[in-house]
Amino acid sequence: MATLWSRWLLTILLVIVPACFAPAPPASPSLPECSIPCGGEYNCVDIHCSWEPRPDLEIPTNYTLHWKPANEEGDVINETIFNGIIRRVHFNHGELRVWVQAKNQHGSARSQDALFHTADIMKLLPPKVSLVNHQESLEISWNPTCDDQQLSLGKCDVRYRTEGEQLWLEDQNLLHVSYTVDSPEPSTVYEFQVRCSCDKGLKSNWSAIHNIRSTETAPEGELDVWRDCGISQKIADCFVTWKKLPISQAHGLILGYEVRLSYSNRAPVLENVSTAEPKDQLACEETHCHFTSSLKDISSVSVSAYNSRGATVPSYLATPIPGKEKNEQTIHLVMNEENLTVSWDLPSQLSDNLKEYVVQYKEAGGPPGRGFDWIKVEKSQKTGIFKGRYKKCTPYQVSLFTVSNNSKVHHLSSVIGYSLQGIPSRVPSFKVTSIATTHVTLFWESIPLSKQEGFILYYQIIVESGADGQKVYNVSVTSPQQEDETFELLHLRPGHEYEVRTRAVTVAGPGANETTKFKTKDDEDFGPLVAVVPVILLLVVICVIVFLYSYCRGETKACPPVLPCFSNKVPDARNSHIFRHMKHQFNDSFGWICIPVNEPQPKISLLEVLEPKPRASKSFLKKPSDPDGLTKLVVGDGSSQVDCQGEQREEAVKEEGHGTDHRYGREEYSKMIDSDEERDREEENREECWSSSEEEQSVTGYEKHFMPTAREVQEV
Repeated sequence: MATLWSRWLLTILLVIVPACFAPAPPASPSLPECSIPCGGEYNCVDIHCSWEPRPDLEIPTNYTLHWKPANEEGDVINETIFNGIIRRVHFNHGELRVWVQAKNQHGSARSQDALFHTADIMKLLPPKVSLVNHQESLEISWNPTCDDQQLSLGKCDVRYRTEGEQLWLEDQNLLHVSYTVDSPEPSTVYEFQVRCSCDKGLKSNWSAIHNIRSTETAPEGELDVWRDCGISQKIADCFVTWKKLPISQAHGLILGYEVRLSYSNRAPVLENVSTAEPKDQLACEETHCHFTSSLKDISSVSVSAYNSRGATVPSYLATPIPGKEKNEQTIHLVMNEENLTVSWDLPSQLSDNLKEYVVQYKEAGGPPGRGFDWIKVEKSQKTGIFKGRYKKCTPYQVSLFTVSNNSKVHHLSSVIGYSLQGIPSRVPSFKVTSIATTHVTLFWESIPLSKQEGFILYYQIIVESGADGQKVYNVSVTSPQQEDETFELLHLRPGHEYEVRTRAVTVAGPGANETTKFKTKDDEDFGPLVAVVPVILLLVVICVIVFLYSYCRGETKACPPVLPCFSNKVPDARNSHIFRHMKHQFNDSFGWICIPVNEPQPKISLLEVLEPKPRASKSFLKKPSDPDGLTKLVVGDGSSQVDCQGEQREEAVKEEGHGTDHRYGREEYSKMIDSDEERDREEENREECWSSSEEEQSVTGYEKHFMPTAREVQEV
C-alpha cells in the first residue's frame, strides 16, 4: 500500500514541478500613448505611438502594434519593436482602438486598449521661451506655436527649480504667455521649462531647460569661524578656518575674504585674499577655507566675506583660555563610515556665562583643513551629529569645547575614534638597552597614531629560550599617542641566549613581529676588573710619590732644600713639624714661611715633660721648683709668634763642619757622643739661638736622639 502511494505522489510531482519551472510567456506591455506631432520635421499627418516594453533578456521578444477603428471589426497591423508609427494611409479620421502585443517562443501577451479620436491627439512643438531678470523678480515669457497651425492658444504649464535641485515647482493650466518668480534667492541660477496646448489637441512636450541668474545683493549673516589645531592643540600648529556661506546668505558670487590679524607686539594687519586667484595665504576645500598663516603671536582674528555688492560683518575667532589642556569631561562616540554621533553629560547646573558647545573632529596626521569639521551646539543640548564619509582604519580625534558669552574657549575633552579598526603595523624600532646576568631592559618605539589602524590594547612581548621555553608578557598602553615603551625582563639565566619578539594588538588581532636577540652576562665576569685594577694601582703609586714629594719638599730658605724623606741621615726629632709648629705659634711672627699650606697647624694644650735625675758623670741644671726633675709646661691656644733664633742657629751649626748632619747639625745616631764639653757649649749658645744639636740625658739612646730635651721644651 505504501508503495502505491509513493508511486502516485511521484507521478504528481513529475507533472507539477516541470510546470513550475517552465519558461513563461512575456509580460504584458504598458498602455500605448499616441499623438500626431505637428511642426518642424513632422507633417501633422502620421500617428506616433510609444509604450514601455518589458522584455525578458534571456528570451527574445517581438512587439507588434495593432489598431482598428473603434466601430469596425478586423484590424490593420504594423509590426515594429518598441515604438510604432501608423501612417495616414492606414487609418481614417475618427476614433481608433490601439494596443500592443508581445510574443516569444513560450507564448504571447497583450496590453490594454487605448481609445482616442484622431482630432484630439494633435501635439504641437514646445513654445519658444524668453527670459527677463529684474532687480527683485525673475520673469519668463513664451511664444506658442498654435498660430502656425491656425489654432487658438489653449493652456500652458510652467515649472522651475534652482540649479542642482531635483524637484520641480510647477504651475498648471495657465491662460497667459508669461510667468514671474517673486523674491528669488540673490545670485542664484534658476531653471525653467514650459509646455502649451492649443484649443484642440494635446499639450506639447516640455521645452528645453532655460537658465537665468538672479541679481546679486550684499551677503548677510556672519561666517562660522573656528581654529584647526591638528592633534597637538598647540597654538603654533593652529590655523584660522571658516565655513563657506550658503547660497541663501552669500547673495551672489563670493569674490574673496578679508582677514584682520591683531598682534600682541605690532600693529594689526588686514589681508585681502581672493577666491578667483587663490594665493599661498588661502586654501579652500569643498565646504570651508582656512588662512595658511599660523596663529602664533596673534592675539585676535576677524574674517568677513565679500561679493560685488558688499561684505558680511566681521566674525571674530574665540580666544582659548590659557593653561594646560586636560580632559575634564567624558565624551562618548558612536562612529561608522557615514555617521559620527558625539554625546556628553550636561552639568547639573548650567553656567549663565555658557554660550554654546563646539564639537569637532580631526583626521590624525591630515594636513590643515582636510578631514576636519566642527558644529556648534546649543548649551541645553548634549549631542552632536556629523554626516560624512569616514575612512576605514583611520584615527579621528574628537574634541569638545565650551564657548562663553565673552568669546572664551575652554577645552573639555578629546578622544580617538575609528569607523572601522584593522591590524596594526610593525613597531618602528626594537632593541635591548642594558644587559645584566639575570635581567635586561627592552626598548621600542610606539607605532605612530596615523599607522596604528585601531586602538592598541597592549604590546605583546614573546621571549623564547631553549632552556626556558616560551614566555608571553602583555604591556598595557596608557595613551594612544605615547612615544616609546620600556619593559624589564627578570629572572633570566646567566650566560644564556634569548630571542625576543614584540607586536601590537588591536581588536582586529596582532600585528607583525619585530625581533631582537641578546645573551645575558655570566655570573663571574672579571674581564673588566682585570683591565681596570693595574690602572688603579698605577694611579695609587703615582699619588703616593707625589704626596711624599710635596710633603718633604722645602719651600724657602728656612726649610731644608734637600728631601729629608730620602736622606741617608738619621732624622732629628727636634725637626718634627709638630715641635717646630709649637715654636712658631709663640715666637716666630714669620713662621708661616716654613709651614706647608696643606698641613694644618697643631694646637698643643698640655705638655708634660719628665726629666730624669742626673747621673754621676753628668751635670744637669734643675730648677728649684722642680725637685724631682719634673717640669710641667701648659700651652694654651694663643696667637702665633715667631722665633727666628732656631733658624739662625741652624745656619751656625751647619758651618761647624764635618761629621755632622749638614742639614740639622746633628750627628748620626751611631756616632753621637754624650760629653759634658759638648753640653756646656750648647748651653752657652742657647740664649742666641735654638740649638739643633743639644743632647738629652736619656735612659736609652733612642730617646736621646728622637725626643726633645727638657730645656728645649722649657725655652718654648
